[in-house]
Amino acid sequence: MCGLAGMLRLTADASIDRDALRCMAAQLTHRGPDDEGYYLDPQQRCGLAFRRLAIIDLSGGHQPLSNEDGTVWVVLNGEIYNFRALRAELEARGHRFRTQTDTEVIVHLYEDHGADCLDRLAGMFALAIWDERRGELLLARDRFGKKPLVYAEHAGALCFASELKALLALPGFPRRLDWQSLHRYLLFQYVPAPHAALRGVRKLPPANCVTFRPQDRSPVEPRPYWRLPRASFDGTYADALARLDELLRAAVRRRLVADVPLGAFLSGGIDSGLVVAIMKAEGAEPLRTFTIGFEDSRYDERAAAAAVARHVGTEHHEHVVTPRAEDVLDTLAWHYDEPFADSSAIPTYYVSRWARQSVTVALTGDGGDEAFAGYDRYRALQLASRLDVLPSPLRRGLARLAGALPRARAKSLGSRAYRFAAGVGADASRRYLSWVNVFTPAGLLAGYDPAFAGEIEFEGPLRWFDEVFSIGGRDVVDRAVHADLASYLPGDLLTKVDIASMACSLECRAPFLDHDLVAFASSLPVAWRCGPGGGKKILRDYARRWLPAGSLGRPKMGFGVPVGEWMRGPLAPLVRKVVVRESHLCRRIFCREWLSRLVDAHLSGRENWEHPLWALVMLELWARRWGVEF
Repeated sequence: MCGLAGMLRLTADASIDRDALRCMAAQLTHRGPDDEGYYLDPQQRCGLAFRRLAIIDLSGGHQPLSNEDGTVWVVLNGEIYNFRALRAELEARGHRFRTQTDTEVIVHLYEDHGADCLDRLAGMFALAIWDERRGELLLARDRFGKKPLVYAEHAGALCFASELKALLALPGFPRRLDWQSLHRYLLFQYVPAPHAALRGVRKLPPANCVTFRPQDRSPVEPRPYWRLPRASFDGTYADALARLDELLRAAVRRRLVADVPLGAFLSGGIDSGLVVAIMKAEGAEPLRTFTIGFEDSRYDERAAAAAVARHVGTEHHEHVVTPRAEDVLDTLAWHYDEPFADSSAIPTYYVSRWARQSVTVALTGDGGDEAFAGYDRYRALQLASRLDVLPSPLRRGLARLAGALPRARAKSLGSRAYRFAAGVGADASRRYLSWVNVFTPAGLLAGYDPAFAGEIEFEGPLRWFDEVFSIGGRDVVDRAVHADLASYLPGDLLTKVDIASMACSLECRAPFLDHDLVAFASSLPVAWRCGPGGGKKILRDYARRWLPAGSLGRPKMGFGVPVGEWMRGPLAPLVRKVVVRESHLCRRIFCREWLSRLVDAHLSGRENWEHPLWALVMLELWARRWGVEF
């Protein structure tokens, strides 16, 4: 796990030099504190920079790395889990290797297959390949977006990096807010790829690659190199359980390859519990597990996690996050160099920081809910679809009634009822959005300053999401799962984990996002994943052989954070300061009276606006930290 950066000359007068590369790489030191490396093309057409976190082949893994004759160069952020099998295949074809790293496999595979080599890679990665002979730069990102990659044109050069802050380190790089992306953020709590928070910057979407050539400024669009297969499982439920066992054990086994200490994040849930239990069965010793807790019992999973740790037999560590989160908010605003409103970034950062004191790699349960339909919203969509037989006026009336109700605490029964009723009158994609959005579209329409609203295309992000939602198949659960894999997973969950863990120089690996395992899960009948008993049916049945009975029937808690209560307590002065009194962006986006009512309603306890208000707090802190221009 590392950080990469680079530049490609697009105009004859553009400057590509080591000073610029060093400037970019310096901003990524947290991603790779162990080593740095640079490559500059002899004709100064392309430059590559790298910061390394040593995981495999600790002494020989220096990057950038080339083929035998130095005509193909690569920088890789991530891990290629099938590199040993690929290496054996390449050596049989005559390729010679100088290191034991997974990175070196890529240059030789590229020599044989060009960009088609990407489909052979199993792992998490963002990479750049410079082909000196062909004069081409290839950028690529893994199938689910575990590793980030951003790029932009600046001063006659294409500039790219693992994080936006590396681009912002370049002299004169513009920091102008993209208003349309701001609108996307306020809907989704993140800015979805290929868009970015700043004008002119793009994120490479998951499972995509893009090729650039020196002094060629013609528009270039990314192209997908992989799509989730659409197939139906051919076998019995018992066959599926056996196949699940085979694939999940293989996924965990692949992710145990490292030359440094490993551990795991452990909640009280099935996903992380299964990962930990299989790690133990596959011989991971010593097995260290890490759990985050809260003083508020509604969010605290320490007891459940400890029960799993005792059952499996791990060296267990737990820590408590207190309401003094203000201490870390400026740090998060720097690391998440876009506005990012998922408050669980706080405990993710803390658990990463504490885990890094003992291990360099941590396995997680991320992806289990998306692959095996574990979220409450999937079941809610199933139930809501059955109400489609009701007359439209009645369904719209339920939605209007929901809109008139006071906002309840997140994750409470009242909150779930509100979101369920709010979506009853809409089609399936908008029902889904009623479960995941920060502000509702109607709420934004009511709150936006007319001048700002007139400058954006309000329906654009909603139409984009409608299209994403429509691709997943006929069943509403399949469509919702596909939407999560394409939007929420890379834009929110994986961004959260990558940035928070790499801020602490910790590599996180997610066995549930092995692409063979996800393809298998998507091939199963919906009833085997989501039904009357809730989500992840087949995973729960499989977990009976691994986990204590008490962990199987627990209601899903998620990685919730009591920020609603914190903002009524120790964080209240900060909220009033950055959102109302000294607002940099909010006062230009929203009507002031509407904004004041929102803040007062939450801080007084009359209503719960924790998610929208948190989104505004993090927006303001980000804009201040990075000097963003409106």
